[in-house]
Amino acid sequence: MYPHTHHQPDQPILDVQAVTVDYEGRGALESVSFHLHVGERVAVVGPNGAGKSTLFKVVAGVLTPTGGNVRVYGSGPGGHICIAYLPQRSQVDWRFPVSVADVVMMGRIAKLGFLGWPKRRDWDFVHAALETVGMSDLSNRQIGQLSGGQQQRMFIARALAQEAELMLMDEPLTGLDLPSREGLLSLLGELQQQRVTVMVATHDMEQAAQYFDRIMLLNHRVIAFGQARDVLKPEVLSQAYGSRLRIVDGQPNLAALDEPCCEGEHDHGA
Repeated sequence: MYPHTHHQPDQPILDVQAVTVDYEGRGALESVSFHLHVGERVAVVGPNGAGKSTLFKVVAGVLTPTGGNVRVYGSGPGGHICIAYLPQRSQVDWRFPVSVADVVMMGRIAKLGFLGWPKRRDWDFVHAALETVGMSDLSNRQIGQLSGGQQQRMFIARALAQEAELMLMDEPLTGLDLPSREGLLSLLGELQQQRVTVMVATHDMEQAAQYFDRIMLLNHRVIAFGQARDVLKPEVLSQAYGSRLRIVDGQPNLAALDEPCCEGEHDHGA
């Protein structure tokens, strides 16, 4: 089994202090500071290349910052099996010959260790997670046969099997049709009832305002972090989007659209 890092219950679930990440002389993140409360749903918005993916990787402990520090319940992110990082779907090889249940069981590895063998209790976690996300009938399906929405639900099930308390979801709504997006957002509401804290990177301002408790506006640094009414203002959004900002008549606070030259995030600076 992996070593577990002790939680200090009187500390925030996530406390990020002056985190800086440099790549080849470029600042991917510049002195980023914030903290989260247990059970919060936070949307991270900003233009492509703003550092959203980089921030998530630092919090997950898979990327070491150039400066600053991250504290999860009072200690560094390394060793915290309560953090689940859900990557963009484009980063996954969906041809890999594994079933949905196999992927969800991967969430138990931190509990089992690489050489551990799943016990009945571990399969109970897997089956309960699949039931929570509404995919019990797809447990034996090969992952490449899933729709985009089902793929995201599988990732969430894996995080639930991991017993994650903090989920970092990188662009989970991108490329999904409307019913799939609405179903996924509804599922995030159910996770909140279980006191799971969620950070979601998204480009959709309207969804961020409607479904999330707070919004972080990021462009290498935190431009604003708070309620939608305070963050999604043209004068605030313009600090992040600059010339890419477009305000649509009738919805000045929700219709700031990033118009990137290409789809997807860009390496570490995304």
